Amino acid sequence: MPDFLTAWPFWLVFLFLYVGATIRGQATYWVGRLVTEQALRHTQPTSGWRLRAHSWLQGEGAERGIEAIRRWGLVVVPFSYLTVGFQTMVNAGAGALRIGWPRYSLAQVPGALAWAAIYSTIGFAVWEAALAAAAGSPWGLAGIVALAVVIVATVLVRRRRGRPGRESAAADDGTHGAPEAVADASTIRPATTAEQPAE
Repeated sequence: MPDFLTAWPFWLVFLFLYVGATIRGQATYWVGRLVTEQALRHTQPTSGWRLRAHSWLQGEGAERGIEAIRRWGLVVVPFSYLTVGFQTMVNAGAGALRIGWPRYSLAQVPGALAWAAIYSTIGFAVWEAALAAAAGSPWGLAGIVALAVVIVATVLVRRRRGRPGRESAAADDGTHGAPEAVADASTIRPATTAEQPAE
């Protein structure tokens, strides 16, 4: 962590790092999206930053991010924040694939929060050392994957069940457990061709 942050209160350091991670991810997403659209389709730059961005987006790094998103979906976006280097590939890949900004931004939030939490507490040196040690053996890698699965499953189960006391709070306000007007984002899906109304 930079020295100037050590004098700040924890919550301010966490907020600063979260905002920084979010801005960096958004910038990489937009470079991937705009430069892909402009440079790869309409121009063939010969010098400057456009040539560097064009070359980078046609290279292996951005392709790895694109392939990861195609294979695993948007869940790879928050998990990419737990890596070093792969995060940039995934964010640029999301932009290059022209994933909708609201969907990308929503997927980015847990990753940026995790990045800020790691960096403001144990720091990335400890995180990288733990990953390197665990990845050095098949059991260590299996442990990391198992831990990630447990965390994701726990979050999903808690979302499905809702918060404790929700029923009693609903009864107190007279709604008697009526369903909320806002749909759960995990149940929203685009209509298939068969479901779309005829025009």
